[in-house]
Amino acid sequence: MENDLITLAPLAGLLLAAGAFAGIVAGLLGIGGGLVLVPVLFTILGQVGVADSVRIKVAVGTSLATIVATAWSSARAHWRQGNVDTAFLKSYGPVIVAGVLAGSAMATHLRGPLLTAIFAIVACVLAVQIALGNPDWKLGDRLPGGIGRLLIGGTIGMLSALMGIGGGTMTVPVMTMYGTSVHRAVGTAAAMGFIIGVPGALGFIAGGWGNPDLPPYSLGFVSLVGLALIVPTSAACAPFGARLALRLDRMVLRRVFAVFLAITAARMIWTLIF
Repeated sequence: MENDLITLAPLAGLLLAAGAFAGIVAGLLGIGGGLVLVPVLFTILGQVGVADSVRIKVAVGTSLATIVATAWSSARAHWRQGNVDTAFLKSYGPVIVAGVLAGSAMATHLRGPLLTAIFAIVACVLAVQIALGNPDWKLGDRLPGGIGRLLIGGTIGMLSALMGIGGGTMTVPVMTMYGTSVHRAVGTAAAMGFIIGVPGALGFIAGGWGNPDLPPYSLGFVSLVGLALIVPTSAACAPFGARLALRLDRMVLRRVFAVFLAITAARMIWTLIF
C-alpha cells in the first residue's frame, strides 16, 4: 500500500494538469479531449514507471472512460439546441458501435508498441487534416448508405477505439463534407462520443482484467485515479478555453495544435525506435 501511494502521488498531480490542459484545448478548438489526453497520459504513465506493455492501453482505455463521463452532458446541451442529427445516429450508430467493439478487441490484444505506432501514425494524419482541412470541401449532398456507410462508420468506430477518442475529429469533417452544417455535425459528434465511449471503455476494462502490470487502482485498462482527476479539471477548464477562443484566431490555434499533435506523435515513434 505504501508503494502504491508513492506511485500515486506524482501521478495524481500530473493527471490534474492533464485534465486541465485537455479541457482548455477542447474549449479552444472544439476538439474532443481524447486526442490530447492519450499522448499526455502515455507520457505521464511512462514517467511514473508503468510498464511499456500496458501504458498505451491504459492511456487509451482511460481516455475512453473520460469520454463517457463528459459526452453525456455535452450531448444533452446540443440536443436541447436541436443540433443532434438523429437520422445519422440511427443509420450510422450501429455500424460505428460495431467498429468500436472490433477496435477494442483488437487494441487489447495488440502488443503495446504496435498500438502506440498506430496511434502515432493516425495522429499525424489527423494533424494534417486539422491544420489544412477546408470546411468548404464537399464530397456530396448526403451521406452514403450501403457499402459506403459500412466503410465510413466502421472506420470511425475502429479508429476511435484504437486511439481513445470520441470520434468528433473524424465525424465532424465527414458530415460537413456531405452537406451537414458544422453546428449540427458538432452536436451529433458529441452524442456519438457517448455511443463510442461506453462500449470502448467496457472493452478495455474486460481486455485488461487481471493484468499484473497495471498501475495502482485500475479497472482493467482504465485508471480510476485518472478518471477521477481528469474529468473534474477538464470540465472546469473547458469554459475558460471557450472564452479564450473568442479572443484568438481559431485557424492559428488549430495549426498550433496540429503542430503539437504531430510533434507528440513523432516523439511516440521515437520512443519505439530508440
